Amino acid sequence: MRRFVVPRFGTLRPTRRVATVIGMTLLILMIVAGMAFAFWSASRAAAERAEAVGRDACRAAGVQWLDQSVHAIGLRPYRQESGWLGFERTFRFDYSINGEDRHVGKLVLRGDRLVAFTGPVAREPSTLH
Repeated sequence: MRRFVVPRFGTLRPTRRVATVIGMTLLILMIVAGMAFAFWSASRAAAERAEAVGRDACRAAGVQWLDQSVHAIGLRPYRQESGWLGFERTFRFDYSINGEDRHVGKLVLRGDRLVAFTGPVAREPSTLH
């Protein structure tokens, strides 16, 4: 009579090579996911900064800020003073002078620093943060 041996759970193990490939794949996926999260987080911070600058500019100029938001329209790398690469982000926003028209404003941020602004002009000089 023949006997059949049924393997128990845990007795079938992947070879070391397969385990290494799986481990390296998971490590690479975690690194990519971390980089994607860091990029997304920095983009959100820049959009919040651009929103504050656009809102303050409209308030200082005495115009109406439309849609209460900014829209990212450009992203490009630039070399920082320290030599590291950074991102220059361009945002647009809409404003109205008399409530019946619509004008487009644009601002450019390098990191959290405002480097260019096109939009409503204040009647008297003031500081934008």
